[in-house]
Amino acid sequence: MKQKPNSESSGCCSCGHDHEHEIHENHSHDENHNHDHGGEFNLKNEIFPLVVVLSLYAPGLIFEEQLHRTFYSIGEYLVFLPAYLISGWSVLKSAGRNILRGRVFDENFLMTIATLGALAIHKLPEAVGVMLFYKIGELFQDIAVSRSRNSIKALLEVRPDYANLKINGELKKVSPEKVNINDIIIVKPGEKIPLDGEIIEGNSQVDTSALTGESVPRTVRVGETVLAGMLNKMGVLSIKVTKLFDESSIAKILELVQNARSKKAETEKFITKFARYYTPVVVFASLAVALLPPLFIPGAKSSEWVYRALILLVISCPCGLIISIPLGYFGGIGGAAKRGILVKGSIFLDVLTTVKTVVFDKTGTLTKGEFKVSNIVPVNGFNKQDLLQLAAKVESNSNHPIAQSILEVYGEKIDISEVKEFEDIAGYGIRAKVGNQVVIAGCDRLLHRENIAHDVCDLEGTVVHLAVDNIYAGYIVITDELKEDARQAIQALKRLGVEKTVMLTGDNQAIASRVSQQLGIDDYEAELLPEDKVRAIEKLLSTARKHGKVAFVGDGINDAPVIARADVGIAMGGLGSDAAIETADIVIMTDGPSKVAEAIQIARKTHKIVWQNIGFALGIKGVFIGLGILGIATMWEAVFADVGVALLAIVNATRVMK
Repeated sequence: MKQKPNSESSGCCSCGHDHEHEIHENHSHDENHNHDHGGEFNLKNEIFPLVVVLSLYAPGLIFEEQLHRTFYSIGEYLVFLPAYLISGWSVLKSAGRNILRGRVFDENFLMTIATLGALAIHKLPEAVGVMLFYKIGELFQDIAVSRSRNSIKALLEVRPDYANLKINGELKKVSPEKVNINDIIIVKPGEKIPLDGEIIEGNSQVDTSALTGESVPRTVRVGETVLAGMLNKMGVLSIKVTKLFDESSIAKILELVQNARSKKAETEKFITKFARYYTPVVVFASLAVALLPPLFIPGAKSSEWVYRALILLVISCPCGLIISIPLGYFGGIGGAAKRGILVKGSIFLDVLTTVKTVVFDKTGTLTKGEFKVSNIVPVNGFNKQDLLQLAAKVESNSNHPIAQSILEVYGEKIDISEVKEFEDIAGYGIRAKVGNQVVIAGCDRLLHRENIAHDVCDLEGTVVHLAVDNIYAGYIVITDELKEDARQAIQALKRLGVEKTVMLTGDNQAIASRVSQQLGIDDYEAELLPEDKVRAIEKLLSTARKHGKVAFVGDGINDAPVIARADVGIAMGGLGSDAAIETADIVIMTDGPSKVAEAIQIARKTHKIVWQNIGFALGIKGVFIGLGILGIATMWEAVFADVGVALLAIVNATRVMK
């Protein structure tokens, strides 16, 4: 089985923020956060101290020379020190707390040493400027994080608040968690459907955008399945509940989105490790810049090289880089969720970028899985009605879509007591005793396995063969339509550079060949049992690993082992089985195969933006570090370089949401 990544503890990186929690959590920020506000981000609370600082700082700059001439520069200190303490208090406090805990090398430490050093060499405006513009940079970071979090919260707000439960002809408003399977709920126009269920009365149009990302309303009628989180637009619906709230589609979406940040991409892990070593290197390099030149360079002034060292400390703060990376991945996950693609962790976005082989299940993935009986062919003295009746009875205990299509055509009530010794033969069909007759129904392989003589094998379409007491009775042909976007999905993958598309199916060779030709699929394997599919995917993994990753797309319970075995497993979430959805790394809520290519596009865009940020931030910082050491860059330029890099990286990261 594929080893799924363990959920990582999101402890603090080398900077003072716990950025993972800052993005992921809705409750109060980590105690090391530079803004000591609890709960949700509040812009007004952050703006007020900045206004106070600016009201002191601006006049201080204008009248700096006059203030400097006062008795021992008291006027200068009276203006700039309060501004310094107000703007930098959270940084100073976090640095002191972290030092006591043994976590010295973080951005708070860098800022504290740099600004205290500036105060010591009487560079008061620069010291305040560092803290002020750093505070402004942090404010923009928080705004970006808050917007990303809110985009996910918009998805979470589809959670239904109540259900109208019908009890003895009366409606009672209750929590969705208190509704049981087979209870009847009423959904009025404008209300969210609170639980998965089947419509037993009424018809309407429902808005599915919260689940699927599709904006076009869908018409629903009696007998159709509706999912929790859909919005009823028109008529009153009576719905028989088929799943508890915790098992409903919306509950699974909420869980997937809320847990998505626990699985970090390799790039995020690399940046966290990089910062852990980068920061102490910067501190010791700054110390060397301050101490060594005055010792070895004739005429070098200690104050000048201390100032250069302080500039180096300011420029080197890694916060903008570290916040923009998880923000980029979070944007990718949020952007995908808006389009009905649920990614269970940023690690899977990274894997998607290297996918070169995409393997599809057929039924329910490339086809609609809506089976209809198209032909009944009896032999050996049986007639059509006999054959259909036997098939309906033997299939009466099965939930398979093929069985349901036969029962739908038969249309009569079946006495379950007539059907005994029911046996589901995995990958072959069904055996049961109907009255005094032993009836088998299944694929052509089942007839060969039971040594039942028959003169037809390779038939077009999905075929259910029947035999009664080892005598061949005939077959029923069942058709299944291709999904509208199936061919488009294959073409889109090839345009993206996917080298090979494969279809794995339990259907016969004739059906598999026809479907693969219609869709333009490169290769297929037919008549596969569930264990055969696992062997097929392992074979593809062994041959494709040198050239790229393998993705598998499926929907049924028998696809779960293959989904787990692939490099990245993708499940159809609308009609897919719970086992497939829970095993998958990515869930497509629209059931549209074309979303696979869209997921790859989102992953590639996310990956590109993340690495743009890494290269951009390190490149700019490298240039200004060099200028600072040479004495060309001043403290002001250092501040603007640090804040500017952070802001540009954040703006770039938010592009992935669009």
